[in-house]
Amino acid sequence: KVSNNIEVSVRTINDIPVIDIKGDVTAVTGAEVKTAYEKVSREGAMKIGCHFDPACYINSGGLAFFIEIASESRKNKQTVCICGLSDHFLKIFKMVGLTRCFDIIDDPDEAMKGGCG
Repeated sequence: KVSNNIEVSVRTINDIPVIDIKGDVTAVTGAEVKTAYEKVSREGAMKIGCHFDPACYINSGGLAFFIEIASESRKNKQTVCICGLSDHFLKIFKMVGLTRCFDIIDDPDEAMKGGCG
């Protein structure tokens, strides 16, 4: 499933940038998520949230961007919280080991109030 159907935006909750992701995260559109991550990183964020819309679709190309973000965030000593993943994609994140790299949280607003990790 390849589509340019993605909407990526950044909001701030308690001084923590939260990347909101709606739509399909693929090899093409995943670059928008990575660009948002790089922007908040350049701005000095040490804690970053990624909030997935429940209807998000992620294919292997999209997962590759999260593997890159996991690697970069580890190098940058950042905490990245992920919330909103469907049960299906949570299983996939576990299978590829991403749940060891990111804090997986149920509710974005509560997560950010608690300091994202």
